[in-house]
Amino acid sequence: MSGDWVLLERSGDVARLVGELPDVDDVTLSGRRIVCPTRPTDRAIVLGSSQDAALVDAVRASGAGSAVVRRCSGGGAVYVEPGAQVWIDVFVPAGDPLLVADVGRSAWWLGELWADACAHVAGADAGGCGRRGRGAYSVHRGGLVASPWSRVACFAGLGPGEVTVGGRKLVGISQRRDRRGAWLHSMALTRLDADGFARQLALAPDDRAGLAAALASGVATLHADAPRAPAPPGVTAGVAPPPGSRRSPGTAGSQAALLDRVLEAFVARLP
Repeated sequence: MSGDWVLLERSGDVARLVGELPDVDDVTLSGRRIVCPTRPTDRAIVLGSSQDAALVDAVRASGAGSAVVRRCSGGGAVYVEPGAQVWIDVFVPAGDPLLVADVGRSAWWLGELWADACAHVAGADAGGCGRRGRGAYSVHRGGLVASPWSRVACFAGLGPGEVTVGGRKLVGISQRRDRRGAWLHSMALTRLDADGFARQLALAPDDRAGLAAALASGVATLHADAPRAPAPPGVTAGVAPPPGSRRSPGTAGSQAALLDRVLEAFVARLP
């Protein structure tokens, strides 16, 4: 199968971005690999498919301006804000060599890609340190590593293919499959408001403090200041986004530049 990718940049409210993925049965997308840089325009707590909605304190979340959204993939909750993460979804069609049957190994390639791209953006590969110049960036190839808070928050645990730097989780990955292929949803944080996230959950005060402390100590964030990157090379652009998708106007300042730099490095390394 061809290694060509279709690039669809998406922007909008989190409920739409999570609930209305591109239609992979569309004639322009059927059987194609798809990469979707995703930029939310509102704030939301995104629950995993099996999490109880009662985990969220509805009054506190509403007061913070956060929607509550449920995704179709598993895992813990993620706190999403405009400009606070680099969010990239990819679709791999059924029959593609990248779609490994073993779900414990199927995200390894994506973690490798993230690790190389992040190391490049951070300048780690300029010094030629570590495997493929990625320095302290590492892809987890073991099973699920649980913590006291991993059933609550995605970034409090570690799963196959996810990326750490200096022992702290940098990239989270979840996936969903059907007969057409697999969506792999991935995200690295550029800003972490652990206290703000914990305050919106229906936890006892000590538990809120414990979760916030665990995230603050166990999560790494991306930081970079750079000029705006040119359009990413090596992909098919100009495919009309499905309803609910549109080309992002971007966010202001260094966060937008950072997303562009990571995206450029990510796309340049797509297999």
